[in-house]
Amino acid sequence: MIPFLPALFFLTALFYASVGFGGGSTYNALLILSGVDYRLIPSIALLCNIIVVTGGVWRFSLAGHIQITKLLPLIAGSIPAAWIGGWLPISEIIFVGILGFALLASGLHLAFGTSQESSPKTAHYSTSPMMLVAGVGLGFLAGISGIGGGIFLAPILYFLRWGSAKEIAAACSLFILVNSISGLGGQIIKLTDLGVLKELSTFWPLIPAVLIGGQIGSHLGAVGLKPTLIKRLTAVLILYVSIRLLFRWAGLIL
Repeated sequence: MIPFLPALFFLTALFYASVGFGGGSTYNALLILSGVDYRLIPSIALLCNIIVVTGGVWRFSLAGHIQITKLLPLIAGSIPAAWIGGWLPISEIIFVGILGFALLASGLHLAFGTSQESSPKTAHYSTSPMMLVAGVGLGFLAGISGIGGGIFLAPILYFLRWGSAKEIAAACSLFILVNSISGLGGQIIKLTDLGVLKELSTFWPLIPAVLIGGQIGSHLGAVGLKPTLIKRLTAVLILYVSIRLLFRWAGLIL
C-alpha cells in the first residue's frame, strides 16, 4: 500500500461525511490509481463506507430526519440485491466495465448535479414499486462495485420530490449503510472462496483514517459546511479515473 493513501482516504471521508455520503466512488478511484488487486477493491470501499456513514446515520436519527416507513420498500429491495452483487464472482472485464461507467455517472453528478439547497420544500410520496425497483438496482450496483449507491439515489429522490434536503441526505446515509453491510457480507464470502481474504489486512491503516475523517466531516456538515470547490476537484479525479478505466475496459474486450 502506498504511504500517502491513508491521508487521501482521510480527506475523502471528511468531505463525503460533510454532505451525507460515504465516499465509495472516490475510494474506488484512489485504490485503482494505486494498483490494488481489483478483487479487493469493493470490500475495502464498502468497509470504509460503513465506518463513515454510521456517524451520519446516528446524527440524522437523533435529529428525526430518517423517515423509516417511506424507506422500507427501498431498503427491502436493496439489501438482498447488495448481498448478491457482493457475492457474485465476476471477471476483471465485467468489474472494470461496471465500475468505469458507474464512476463516470458519479463524476458527472458531482460536477453538474443539483445541490441540496435546491431541494423542494414540500415532500411528495413516491410509489412503493418504484422505490423497490430502484432499491434492487442500486443495491446490486453497491455490492458488486463498492459504491454505496447514495450518490445515485440522491438525484432520483430529488427528481421524485421525495422529501426535504435533510430527509434525502438522511435516506442516502441509511441506504449506503445497509447496502455496504450487506454487500460486504457477500464480498467476504467470495474472497474467502478465492483465498485472498487475508490480503485485506494490509489496508488496516485506512480504517482509522476514514474513522477520524468521517467524524470531523459529520461535525462540519452539521454546522453548514459547503465544500463546493472540493466537490468539483473530486469530480475531476473520478472522471479521470473513469476515462482510464473505460479505455482499459475497451482494451480488454477488443
